[in-house]
Amino acid sequence: MTTTAAPPAPATPPVTDATVRKVPRRKRLVPYWLLLPGILWLVVFFALPMVYQASTSVQTGSLEEGFKVTWHFQTYWDALQEYYPHFVRSLLYAGTATVLCLLLGYPLAYLIAFKAGRWRNLLLVLVIAPFFTSFLIRTLAWKTILADDGAVVGALDTLRVLDVTSWLGWTADDRVLATPMAVVCGLTYNFLPFMILPLYTSLERIDGRLHEAAGDLYAKPATTFRKVTVPLSMPGIVSGTLLTFIPASGDYVNAELLGSTDTKMVGSVIQSQFLRVLDYPTAAALSFILMAVVLVVVTVYIRRSGTEDLV
Repeated sequence: MTTTAAPPAPATPPVTDATVRKVPRRKRLVPYWLLLPGILWLVVFFALPMVYQASTSVQTGSLEEGFKVTWHFQTYWDALQEYYPHFVRSLLYAGTATVLCLLLGYPLAYLIAFKAGRWRNLLLVLVIAPFFTSFLIRTLAWKTILADDGAVVGALDTLRVLDVTSWLGWTADDRVLATPMAVVCGLTYNFLPFMILPLYTSLERIDGRLHEAAGDLYAKPATTFRKVTVPLSMPGIVSGTLLTFIPASGDYVNAELLGSTDTKMVGSVIQSQFLRVLDYPTAAALSFILMAVVLVVVTVYIRRSGTEDLV
């Protein structure tokens, strides 16, 4: 009986230092290749327009003669000096709408997260339902809701609420349209979903056993809410307020459709300078001033909020 010798094993290439270095280097490059499309998108649609607007803000000239970069930084000071009331008004309206969104959105987000049960998905769909229609149509609807002869104004007048708001300067002549209150109502309605969704996400992550533990330690429901629920939902509060305040401060649709010349926000001025007056340097300077002001406000707010874990 003869035995057949096993075939020789294939020779393995020698492992060199270059091979060892080559494999990890390729693995390190994979995340960068995955990030490349997003980086290109930001460069093309964010960074380059920002650079273009920055150059526009220091130009002089006219549309007929053409604009040239003359490094005329005086445009920033002139724009701020002339339109600073619009900046103050924008921050006031956006801040008021943000607070109202938080007061209205937190109970609803809490209800969806902890009490909705099998109705949770339906309630979430209802929250985002306004997004199914145009932003413009939603805002125009408020002109009907707040009409002078409508039920809302009639109820507010009967309850003497308009007397208080008129004294505060938010309404005038027993009407709501074309007043600051109408603009804030529009901002609150349009940006309320941006507050509810981050709050719901943050509340939904809270472990229910923490509430049970607080109850075992004889904490009252109010104490549990104040000591457990609110601190753990701070990421959602911060995210929701930022997602509401930042776009609301630059909004101009609500001020144009629901307000008057006395309620113009800085977004309305920028839109007018770009499309009507055709003063591109002033419009660009106002845009950068608004961005700087919002950036300062947001930075201070995040530092004071005491949380870096944003939803």
